[in-house]
Formats: sequence, structure tokens, C-alpha cells
Amino acid sequence: MVYGCIVSHVSVFNVVDNDGNKIRDKEIIDYIQRRIETSAGFVSSRRGSVGVMPSEEHTSIELAGTDRPGLLSEVCAVLADLRCNVVNAEIWTHNTRAAAVVHVTDDSTGCAITDLKRLLMIKDLLCNVLKGNDDLKTAKTMLSAPGVMHRERRLHQIMFADRDYERVERTGVRAVEERSSRPQVNLLNIEKDYTVITMRAKDRPKLLFDIICTLTDMQYVVFHGMVNTTRMDANQEFYIRHVDGLPISSEAERVRVIQCLEAAIERRASEGLELELCTEDRLGLLSDITRIFRENSLCIKRALISTKGGKAKDTFYVTDMTGNSVDPKIIDSICRQIGRSALQVKHNRSSLAPKPPHQETTMSYLFGNLFKARTFQNFKLIRSYS
Repeated sequence: MVYGCIVSHVSVFNVVDNDGNKIRDKEIIDYIQRRIETSAGFVSSRRGSVGVMPSEEHTSIELAGTDRPGLLSEVCAVLADLRCNVVNAEIWTHNTRAAAVVHVTDDSTGCAITDLKRLLMIKDLLCNVLKGNDDLKTAKTMLSAPGVMHRERRLHQIMFADRDYERVERTGVRAVEERSSRPQVNLLNIEKDYTVITMRAKDRPKLLFDIICTLTDMQYVVFHGMVNTTRMDANQEFYIRHVDGLPISSEAERVRVIQCLEAAIERRASEGLELELCTEDRLGLLSDITRIFRENSLCIKRALISTKGGKAKDTFYVTDMTGNSVDPKIIDSICRQIGRSALQVKHNRSSLAPKPPHQETTMSYLFGNLFKARTFQNFKLIRSYS
């Protein structure tokens, strides 16, 4: 959780851990400092490219396509058949789109796959899976050099390139629920110098990271900012310009920025039931687990896959096929199939009722911070993400 101020050249962040406690561990503090010092700037965006390139340790695969039930299971089955062991991966779904960054090794060597013909076969077969029957134009598979960019930053770029911010309009009760749960994003130009963005959303880890990455990838520079969090909500305000020095100048651009920021906030939202798998790693483990989910009519909304020391530790967020909560009887059956010691139920995000919107208007919040902005020189402030 983060709250604080941002302005050009200097910024201050007050941070706590996921439990809301002050960070006192010196190793963690030193790690944060090293990462900031060595990663002061992100690698520039590889805009418009989504696709396989080996390193010495593993081969990195990037995927994008239309989401559908069982898609991850099909991808994992192809990788298992090709003797590719998944060592870590992250999968996001949003607004009918799916994206993944997957690191695999050759099962026979434990190292990256270097054979060019085999790499091309992996790419072609995975692309066929992603295309399905109706996604012939937008399905993409790429092999890319790992370590070039932060994995979650890359996922934002993949989904942005795939235009997941363009909403599929729904009708009925589900549409009303989705509109009411959307983050509140508003834009206002100030004296032709800046565009001020104000946002209100449910607070969660990495919320600020997701927003700043998206603004940066859209070629906007943050000059000033205020972040304030409560127990449940986060209020954020940023003074931005485009890299050409101009504020947002058209209605079409304003709408697009709002859509993209809403998408950035929503992509990582933990929808559904959280399941955690801890067991001995082996070739095909992920294929077997996702097949069991598919056979029991579960949809994987997000997944984080990791292995360390021969152990697999995977987290899945699942719903039923309609996007609703999973029947406890189905979960009980799955736990019996996989093993109760291996698969644990963590949290059911769907059962958490959203907090009613704060009654304070966006404009009153905005002008309150406009007043504060005039006293920025009285703060110690940190470097912006310009």
C-alpha cells in the first residue's frame, strides 16, 4: 500500500506491507533501495510487438488472444506435449481478452530451448490454440528475450496493444453491476498547462504501479501527484502532459485515457476464488491441474505460476463459466482429485461486497488538492516517472 506525493524530480512515498504494518526489515529496505538505484528508468516500450527468444536459463513466450473457458488448459497441454516445462508464468484476463508471459525450459536439459525449428513449432502450435475458431486476426504468439522488461509491465503493454480497454457492452443485471464497480476516473484541463486526472478505486497492492506504467506507455509525463489511501479505497490525482508538452486536447483522447486507466486498474483485480497449489514440480503438472479445472467447469481469470527448488507454488483465481462464485461442492471435489494437502482454498474475492462509493464529489476532492498543489514546495517530494 502506498500513499504520498509526486512532483518533477523529487517524490515521497509512505509505504506499508500487505498487512498494513510499517516495513522494518532492513533486507527489504535495502532491496528496495538497490532496485530503485539500478532501475531508475524502465526499458522503453516495445509497442506493437507481442511474440519466442531463448536465454541461457529459459525461453520466454508471450501470448495474447480472445479469452475462453479452457484456454490455459489447452496452452499448457501443448507445452507438455512438446516437452516444455513451465518454470514460471503470469496470466491475466480482462474484457474478453487474455495475455500471458510464460518462461519454459527443455525438460531434457533443464535449460532454454535453442533449436530454431522447435521454437518455430512451439510458436505455430500455440498460435493455432489461441486462434480457436474466431480469432484469426488478433491471436499473437511471440518468443522474446527475458529480462528485457518487468513481466507485469510487459503484460500491461500486451493487453494495451490488444486493445482490451475497448469494452464489450453487456445488458441486464450484470451490466449494472459492472458499471457500479468500475473505478472512477475523471479528467480536467487546468489553465491550458496540465490535464488533471483524479481516480478513486478499491485499494490493492501495485495499484500505483499499474497506473503509472499505463500513463508512461501512453506517452504521458507526470509532473505532480497526490496519493491517499484509506483502509479500503485509494484516491489518486496526477497533473500530466503528453510528451509533446501539451495537455489532453480532444474529447476522443480524453475518452481513450479514461478507458485505458480503467483497464489498467481492473486487469490485476483478483476476481473469484483464490486457490493455491503447493506440490512437487514435474513436467505436465500445470497441464493436469488446468485440465481438472476445465473438466469441472472452472474459468481461470488470473494465474501466477512459480517454481523454486523443485517445488511448484501456483495461485489461481477462478469462477464458474458464467463468472459467478464456484459451487463449494465442486471445489471440494477438485481438492480430493488433486490432494487436499496440495490445493488450498485461500480467499473468495467474489463474496466481498464492494464498499459504497464515497459521497464526496470528485470536484471537491480535486480542488482540495489544487490548493495543496500550491504548497508543494513545502514537501519533500520524489522523482516523477517522467
